[in-house]
Amino acid sequence: MESLRRRLAVARGDEPADLVVRGGRVLSVFTKEWLETDVAVVDGVVAGLGDYEGAETLDVSGSWIVPGLIDAHMHLESTKLLPDEFARLVLPMGTTAVVADPHELANVLGTDGVHWLLDACEDLPLDFYFMASSCVPASRFESPRRPLTTGDLESLLRRRRVLGVAEMMNFPGVIAGDESELEKLFLEEREHVDGHAPGVVGKQLNAYVSAGIRSDHETLTVEEGRERLRVGMWLLVREASMARNLRSLLPLVREFGTSRIAFCTDDRDPEDIAENGHVNGMVREAVAFGIAPEDALVLASHNAALWHGLDQLGAIAPGYQADLLVLPDLESFQPTLVLKRGRKVDDIPHPRVPEWVKHSVRIRPVTADDFRIPWTGGEARVIGLVPDQIVTESLVDVPTVVDGAAVADPARDIVKIAVVERHLGTGRIGYGFVRGSGIERGALASSVAHDAHNIVVVGVSDEDMALAVTRLAEVGGGIVAVADDAVRAELPMAVAGLLADAPLAEVIERSLACNDAARELGWRGATPFLTLAFLALSVIPSLKITDRGLVDVDRFEIVPLEVHAAVPEPA
Repeated sequence: MESLRRRLAVARGDEPADLVVRGGRVLSVFTKEWLETDVAVVDGVVAGLGDYEGAETLDVSGSWIVPGLIDAHMHLESTKLLPDEFARLVLPMGTTAVVADPHELANVLGTDGVHWLLDACEDLPLDFYFMASSCVPASRFESPRRPLTTGDLESLLRRRRVLGVAEMMNFPGVIAGDESELEKLFLEEREHVDGHAPGVVGKQLNAYVSAGIRSDHETLTVEEGRERLRVGMWLLVREASMARNLRSLLPLVREFGTSRIAFCTDDRDPEDIAENGHVNGMVREAVAFGIAPEDALVLASHNAALWHGLDQLGAIAPGYQADLLVLPDLESFQPTLVLKRGRKVDDIPHPRVPEWVKHSVRIRPVTADDFRIPWTGGEARVIGLVPDQIVTESLVDVPTVVDGAAVADPARDIVKIAVVERHLGTGRIGYGFVRGSGIERGALASSVAHDAHNIVVVGVSDEDMALAVTRLAEVGGGIVAVADDAVRAELPMAVAGLLADAPLAEVIERSLACNDAARELGWRGATPFLTLAFLALSVIPSLKITDRGLVDVDRFEIVPLEVHAAVPEPA
């Protein structure tokens, strides 16, 4: 109450502000005007716009003053960084708040892991908000440490910074009215629900939206985006390290304006962020595409706050949190100064990382024989990579057979893939083939494998595949490139096998080294380990793989590696 009284006194001009930002042009996200006015800040909140005096004055003459940027949907785990290192990376780029779905951590460590992450983010200058992970596992074809129950979701929804139910990834289950999925939509605190509906259109989309799901970040085309806007969904335009959809969907901003559209990064590698920016990079690309700077900034700030009900964020106006960016121009969108709650960001504390979060890789020992695929002839299903996308093709080909076993054939761009269960040590392994990687030798492996995060390994040599999996078990998880019976590069990520307990610079350096090693083995196309991780996600069309086998996502069922010839009907 006392803080509010003081704010009112400053707003009236009766008392000086803590800080006055003077001389810049201030964006009004409500009218999309640039206002030549002072910004008065008190107790970390904007008290007013106008002619004010303060204990401190910051002269930013000639600059552009805009709200802090907000990522409307992201997964911290994809950055490989603990939350404090992530904050050190993106705060200087102008991201002052994110809405994260921690379902990667939830798959590995359950709700205990999520509660630890919420606590670890509590005192950081970057505002972390969360959604309660709705699909652990993402489908019945995946094997997490244990499924999350509706009771688990209810416990998470009671946390202060948890805003609602995270992306409903089991869209076939929702559309079909599966009782287990509908239960999640009738939780007491579930009014706010994010969506995940790749390729869903027509009556199926009507059914999905009728369930109360009001956003989607999986939209790939203008046609899909237009249909989502017409049925009242929020379109969260994604520009991830692999699934790059921004340019494809920006025409919708020209067609309909900025209403019910916001920006998100979903899954970004740290080296991609370091090189190309975070949400500010999306603004930069949108403006280069021809979108007005004012519109791009609204999409990157105010609209994300609107969708998630963050009424105190996303604008520079009385009563809003004083998250301000000082921009030298409207082209680069690289701030010269970031104010978080009206202050420069100096100290970012490192959270305590307990030992129990570091012991999550439990596998039975593997040898080359574990990756041998006996074969008696015939065709096999093959996962076809699609450049720069997380969707795949479902292909059929005749594998090369040597000594009664189907083997990788890099000359035909067909290599092996396997997923090894790593939570309970069951020894279960799913097998398959991939086309489009370009790998000519060796193996790549990762304990980041959406969404159950078992170990996914792809390679030419069974021996190298076994070594890669064994090495990840030794270091507690991470990513590794192996060739000729030797480790070529690795990034240990011992925190749930998902996050590195290491400084930002080291994580980026080792992540880049792994990417370089993968390309030396022949990998081509999008970021190798993120591509690899998504090959295990059983809710993205069309053919994926888990420890339980190949998943035909279009039919939503497990299918055998062998393609059996159809039996002709009797004449």
